[in-house]
Amino acid sequence: EVQLQASGGGLVQAGRSLRLSCAASGFTFDDYTVGWFRQAPGKEREGVSCISSSVGRTYFADSVKGRFTISSDNAKNTVYLQMNTLKPEDTAVYYCATTGYYCSRRAQDYDYWGQGTQVTVSS
Repeated sequence: EVQLQASGGGLVQAGRSLRLSCAASGFTFDDYTVGWFRQAPGKEREGVSCISSSVGRTYFADSVKGRFTISSDNAKNTVYLQMNTLKPEDTAVYYCATTGYYCSRRAQDYDYWGQGTQVTVSS
């Protein structure tokens, strides 16, 4: 059974950092893409970042380029989203998801989703 567990959210002040973790099980981790999405109240789910470890491909939304990085630890079956210089507009529920396709920013390309973790950035 494919399972994804997102964690690491919290309440931080603008300018600070958080690291989100997505722990995966039930599939061969390094053969799949893991993506991070976020959804703020009243807004559509937005693709933030993704990583396809097998081909070294990553993606970042324009809104987070230069501030967020993504990495994977295949031994731990975990993908990390390092979020630096956080802004109030980064406030959202963050989800991780997986797909057999290469990196995609489209939520409909992903097959399995974890529960969300709340990130709140105060000004």
